[in-house]
Amino acid sequence: MLQGFFQIILMLVIFAIIAPLLGRYMAQVFLGEKTWLDRVISPVERVIFASSGLVNSKSMGGGQYVRAVLVSNLLMIVMVYLIFMLQGVLPLNSTGLSAPSWDLGLHTAISFTTNTNQQHYSGETTYSYFSQVGALGFLMFTSAATGIAVAIAFIRGLTGRPLGNFYTDLIVSITRILLPISIVGAIALLMAGVPETFAGPAQVTTIEGTTQFIARGPVAHFEIIKQLGENGGGFFGINSAHPFENPNNLTNLVETVIMLIIPGGLILTYGHLIDNSKQGWLIFWMVFIIYGVFIIIAAVGEYQGNPLVNEVLGSSQPNLEGKETRFGPFLTALWAVSTTGTMCGAINGLHDSLMPSGGFVTLSNLFLQIVWGGQGTGTAYLFIFLILTVFLTGLMVGRTPEFLGRKIEKREIVLASLILLVHPIVILIPAAITLVFPETLAGISNPSFHGISQVVYEYASAAANNGSGFEGLGDNTLWWNLSTSVSLLAGRYVPIVALVFLADGMARKQPVPETDGTLRTDTTLFTGVMAGSILILGALTFLPVLVLGPVASAFNF
Repeated sequence: MLQGFFQIILMLVIFAIIAPLLGRYMAQVFLGEKTWLDRVISPVERVIFASSGLVNSKSMGGGQYVRAVLVSNLLMIVMVYLIFMLQGVLPLNSTGLSAPSWDLGLHTAISFTTNTNQQHYSGETTYSYFSQVGALGFLMFTSAATGIAVAIAFIRGLTGRPLGNFYTDLIVSITRILLPISIVGAIALLMAGVPETFAGPAQVTTIEGTTQFIARGPVAHFEIIKQLGENGGGFFGINSAHPFENPNNLTNLVETVIMLIIPGGLILTYGHLIDNSKQGWLIFWMVFIIYGVFIIIAAVGEYQGNPLVNEVLGSSQPNLEGKETRFGPFLTALWAVSTTGTMCGAINGLHDSLMPSGGFVTLSNLFLQIVWGGQGTGTAYLFIFLILTVFLTGLMVGRTPEFLGRKIEKREIVLASLILLVHPIVILIPAAITLVFPETLAGISNPSFHGISQVVYEYASAAANNGSGFEGLGDNTLWWNLSTSVSLLAGRYVPIVALVFLADGMARKQPVPETDGTLRTDTTLFTGVMAGSILILGALTFLPVLVLGPVASAFNF
């Protein structure tokens, strides 16, 4: 037990050291300040900007920014879908894989473009190397960069600055943040034992004399952007539980930290961009505490184990079902909380096998979307809660709600409410429809309360742009592929559109001078009220589902 908690503490310490450094660096990048990468990256960017016509790009208005995001993402979906449908005649298809079904290909293209990477397939048996690297690998960079660009535009708008140019921020996010870290990280994973090859499956003879084919591929570079970009889509069907994606404790440590650093760092980037680092740090530690509590709940539940199994064994044993022995209950619990908190969605153990406390925490992360939040857009959710907290506390004390020198009025509250309401709508309504027809639509592999969790988790994962699942669900069907695609699109683009228009409206407001009556948002008291508002709003929205799922499962033991 002590060793497990030591490993968790070590990861948290490393993360707490790296996140502020990256947060400051990202602030320098988007403030246009000089960085140590300028000498290497600037010439590359000049070529890209010159060839794309972005040399003298101007800042976009809200409508222009939204159109740029939607049109570019639509073109990416179409391009990748065509690659899937033509993969049988495209190169780098050493196993001769044919095209997937039209609905699976559409779901995969939408899923990866929305930075969700929800997989209703096994990568090694469905998509060729060309499809994995040329299509999915491409989307892992562009979808993550889209989220970062939107988050930065949102922060700029809150401070009264122009939103910026989407295409410029998209390219800069890749060249200055995602690509450099991915190159270094891929080399580190390669040195730690993760393969990188375009050779076909290895053919070996087992000790029983039979022939076995072992899937492999260009995994190292795929794995690092999967974690760094909050993508989560595995090269292999069992994701980071596969020894080629995550072979040992060192790679597990690296991959866990990597999935946390950008969403954690962006909170501190926000503090730098608004010139109030104190507020950035207060929000960072608020999320850190919630994250730590969730880890404890999940880890203790896995350590105590299944009481029914313990009764048979006559002793208390950790819950090892669905876990890799090289990671054990603690690192699996840590990963589960981290991957659902950051909206990464990668797994190193089966979430379906978590104890009810672990299921409660992972579902709560998907419902709240702020621990630590998704790639960029999830971080913006924090500031939506911050705006709502300013509005609520302002009403309670009789002060005009103001945030960063600008009044919070009806338009901002309507847009903030839309962002928060679309999430439960695209989870609960399709989940209810699916559960009405458990035999024909749901494909549930577990009865009773756990089956409810399986269905709700799948839609929550899609709406939160996470991609993980309570596997065991028969989800590669026409219903699941199309219904979750609706949740994927609505969960991604409705909040993005609302975020951009909210930020654009704030940028156009006349600043209000700060007075003694101005409600300060950079205090411990306000941050505590904000934390309470997040948890209360989340509980009011999703508590009935949690009671019917993991809470009821816990009482079944």
